[in-house]
Amino acid sequence: MTTRPLRVAVIGAGFMARAHSHAWRTAPRFFDLPREPRLSVLVSRDESKGAQLARDWGWESWSGDWRTVIDRDDIDVVDICTPGDTHARIAVAALEAGRHVLCEKPLANDPADAAMMVAASESAARRGVVAMCGYSYRRTPALASARRLIADGALGTIRHVRAQYLQDWLSDPDAPHTWRLDRAAAGSGALGDIGAHSIDTAQWLTGELIEGVSARLRTFVTTRPQRSAEVGLGGTGDPDSPRLPVDVDDAAAFIAGFSGGALGVFEATRMALGRRNANRIEINGDRGSVAFDFERMNELEYYSADDGDDRQGFRTIQATDPAHPYADAWWPAGHGLGYEHAFTHQIVDFVRSIESAPASPGFADAHQVQRVLAAVEESAADEGRYTRVR
Repeated sequence: MTTRPLRVAVIGAGFMARAHSHAWRTAPRFFDLPREPRLSVLVSRDESKGAQLARDWGWESWSGDWRTVIDRDDIDVVDICTPGDTHARIAVAALEAGRHVLCEKPLANDPADAAMMVAASESAARRGVVAMCGYSYRRTPALASARRLIADGALGTIRHVRAQYLQDWLSDPDAPHTWRLDRAAAGSGALGDIGAHSIDTAQWLTGELIEGVSARLRTFVTTRPQRSAEVGLGGTGDPDSPRLPVDVDDAAAFIAGFSGGALGVFEATRMALGRRNANRIEINGDRGSVAFDFERMNELEYYSADDGDDRQGFRTIQATDPAHPYADAWWPAGHGLGYEHAFTHQIVDFVRSIESAPASPGFADAHQVQRVLAAVEESAADEGRYTRVR
């Protein structure tokens, strides 16, 4: 690691900013990085909590204004962890100021803003400035191992992609309202919040793009109590509080056609009781299959037709050995990793991309996901008519 610091500002002070803060602190302690991240400033609009959160999460200072932070000469990286409606203006301003940008997913709330961000990233790249979108599940060792298998041809020709992202934190109709239920801030509901992960994962694993969809969206609870106290995701709000409208989807389901001919089936919901974070994907080819569920994130299920009839059925691969991506930096084999490690791996790859390798997923990759999301919404508005991704 060089002694030249990489001075970081994180914009936002919620759940994602906390996860990213942990990752920035941890990455250089377990991985050899070309530059030393320095947690320079946390940006929070909440003056009553900003300074305390900065201290708690290890930041040197805090600010209430992202614009002044971006203009500072002592900032190299802007890490955007804010609601989707703010991503475009922050990212474009940061790239134009010459700051490297890591932006949480989905890239924006609509394809037009995403396209503007892609243009800014391409212009910045010509000046050596890096932009990456934070699809963190790509950095799960088991999924990264699945991608290796598929790239090596172990599954043969891909026929089926089956993806589900199931959560239950909104199952209670009195769970309090949050910005994630406001279309102006979030863009969409379960579709963009968690379905975007499934879309990115499916395209990244297979190397194929989704070309068209037929979709349905549902909102099961149309109003929720105003948040009256600090609570985490889900929980029960005060049923006597004023109720605010919910104008995003609670659940999404769609079929998809892939560029290589595979058929995809996708489901995303935040109302699957008992499923806390079941991010699942199964891919079937003509020579083998892989299956993954984030609730068992250290395991990859693999079936090979080449094994013969005497070995039918999936076998479980423990993706904790040094041979698996990222795993050699951590614990002895069998000592599993957790949710936070994917964010650490994301920071590792981002920092390395600044010095040498291209950033992945770049803003253009994330824009493709945004176009799929838009096609899903268009199809659902037209009673499920097959809609091409544009």
